[in-house]
Amino acid sequence: MINTKSISFKLGLSFLLLTIIIETLLFSILYFSLVNTRVNEEIRSLINRGNSHRDVLEKHFTDETIKHVALMESEADTKVIVLSISGEVLGSSHSLDKVMREHLNVNKSHINKNGTIIHSDWRHENYISTISPITVNQSIRGYVYMFQKTESILHLILKLKIIFIITMMVTFIITLSAILYLSGRLTRPLIKMTEETDKMAKGDLSVSLNISSNDEVSELADAIQHLASELSYMKNERNEFLATVAHELRTPLTFIRGYADIAQRNTLDENEKHDYLKIIKEEADRITDLVQDLLLLAQIEQHSFAINKTELKICELLESTKEKFAGVLMEKHISLTLQCDSDCKANVDNQRFNQVLQNLIMNSYQYAYSHSTIKIKVNTIDNFIQISIQVQGVGIPPEDIPHIFKRFYRVDKSRTRSTGGTGLGLAIVKEIVELHDGTVSVDSELGIGTTFLIKLPK
Repeated sequence: MINTKSISFKLGLSFLLLTIIIETLLFSILYFSLVNTRVNEEIRSLINRGNSHRDVLEKHFTDETIKHVALMESEADTKVIVLSISGEVLGSSHSLDKVMREHLNVNKSHINKNGTIIHSDWRHENYISTISPITVNQSIRGYVYMFQKTESILHLILKLKIIFIITMMVTFIITLSAILYLSGRLTRPLIKMTEETDKMAKGDLSVSLNISSNDEVSELADAIQHLASELSYMKNERNEFLATVAHELRTPLTFIRGYADIAQRNTLDENEKHDYLKIIKEEADRITDLVQDLLLLAQIEQHSFAINKTELKICELLESTKEKFAGVLMEKHISLTLQCDSDCKANVDNQRFNQVLQNLIMNSYQYAYSHSTIKIKVNTIDNFIQISIQVQGVGIPPEDIPHIFKRFYRVDKSRTRSTGGTGLGLAIVKEIVELHDGTVSVDSELGIGTTFLIKLPK
């Protein structure tokens, strides 16, 4: 049996791992994108600041202006150095260190008028730096160098890292809680269904699955509930079937044994013994009929029941059946009329369909009023041949109509086996008609009569 708790764990773990991978990927992309954006903003800001000083110096390239520019940057996080064309430091906001001097020795042949980045490696260098050329009367007079310590950028990146780590932790906790809740909610019905199916396997069919979610899980629960109902019905049907078969066999066997004991007495004359032996034979024939009907139904259910269809005229088949019942019908003074379209043909098994007609006519006879009429009518409707057998009789109560094609079902539970048959005739009729791709139905009204209706494809 499946460990349902491991299902919940594996499902939750799978969702969690998938979510962690997706979130890590998204957070990494967002983090690096944001870091690069912020660094680029700092570099652009540094270039713009250098260009701003360059613009002032181009208008007034004097010692006083250079000192003023240097003074402006002395209290800022950035540093400015104004260098002459010959490499002389004309002014600076801070004292120069070794790294700054190295940045000054840059190749100036490819410097852009709008400013050029000298160093932007904020991860490994102490400074990021830019250079902006000072052009006076269309000739370069000097350069404005801007420096910014990478320490401030690293500090900014550290803050971003802390924010991202906290955000990821909060997101992870929320995601984990949501996954645990959702996986538990999803697997709870599965656990319930597994428990109920385990009960079914042990023979307890009292399944109760109240799952109202409108999804595949609910459909599965409904299917299990339906299966349990069907199995419960089949179990009751089997028990009832076995009890009925035992009851049906016990009665004639009791007669056979009782009359066999009596027939063995030496005091009986030949006439009495003959009567008792006749009763024994009748009961034995009744058992034989019952066993044959049971074997027939078993063959149909096991799909070992052969149907050999040939094209037959339904009218000729009914005429032959009518002649066989002439003597039986006379006992109750019942007449049988046949109205049939002569061109009605169908592919049927002669022997088996004859059995259908005989069972229905015999059933009609048993429940018909004396001096009444059994009317058989055959006609064609669309692509079907319709056979109706109408009898004037006691009729069938409405509550019994859905069950009359069931095995051993009798409308009148008090009827004896001599008048009520084995109770398998209509069940056999239904099975044989359906094997012919047809349908059989019944319509009845108490005190008026009953009509059986067979539809066969042409």
